[in-house]
Amino acid sequence: MMKTWISLPLIFLLIFLPFFLSQYWLHVMIISLFYVMMASSWNLIAGYTGQISFAHAAFAGVGAYVSGMLAVNIGIPPWLGIFVGTFVASLLGVGLGYLCIRMGGIYLSLTTLGFSEILRIIITNEDRWTRGTMGLQIPGFFTEYSKMSYYFLFLIVSAVFLFILYRLIHSEMGLSFRAVLNDELAAASSGIDTIRVRILAFTISSAMAGMAGGLYGHYLMLITPDIPSLGQMFLVLAMAVIGGMGSFIGPILGAFVLEVLSEYIRIYGEYHVLLFGLVALGVARFAPEGMVGVIKKRWKVKESP
Repeated sequence: MMKTWISLPLIFLLIFLPFFLSQYWLHVMIISLFYVMMASSWNLIAGYTGQISFAHAAFAGVGAYVSGMLAVNIGIPPWLGIFVGTFVASLLGVGLGYLCIRMGGIYLSLTTLGFSEILRIIITNEDRWTRGTMGLQIPGFFTEYSKMSYYFLFLIVSAVFLFILYRLIHSEMGLSFRAVLNDELAAASSGIDTIRVRILAFTISSAMAGMAGGLYGHYLMLITPDIPSLGQMFLVLAMAVIGGMGSFIGPILGAFVLEVLSEYIRIYGEYHVLLFGLVALGVARFAPEGMVGVIKKRWKVKESP
């Protein structure tokens, strides 16, 4: 009941609201949809299997740079380059997952953190292929630039993302994800290959981040090392935690709320990421279920006699 109460008005707004927005706020909505994909896919590994990875923004950077470099240097169409970038991000996800998942806990977090920083340093110092801090100019999807066209492209891809995630979470594999999250030893004793389940979740999440990064890069038509930065990663993390990690709706709400809020506090520069981090810590401490948990509690109070 609650999911329908939240999702139907949200779908209605997402379809019709852009016709009443300025070009600036239409851009904000497009960026929000990018973060919906990022936060929801990160929530798959963190919220449903308990793996805290800091490499998610790095996989988005891989998808963006692979697609962009193929378009600039070889002339591959952006839509095809995005699929190649997604495939490369998934391969890196398999490799990194196979090496790190067995460690788990803080070791997984530190390893993915190191991978993310190494990738960012390579991109920053490489002048020939990535153009370093100058940024790599790449073509867009449409011959005629239109924010409305990009908005509906992002909306359709986000809807497909969320549909796949919803079906995955509510499938037999989703039950295995939650079993590993709740009690790994009990899941292993019942016949679940916990390592395989975690690597699968890590790979799917990495591929989704790569595709989201590719879309984001071709929308901006300029890729910079800011995409795989830790600031980007912490923002995605904050969106998932504040919205409600481990829930389907939470990262969606968190992405929209924090992206819109960031436009109002952008005057504080990069400190707005620190502010979101502090809010995320507060939410994790005092409201572990995030915004979704608060809404659920208030809904139950209103419906209880």
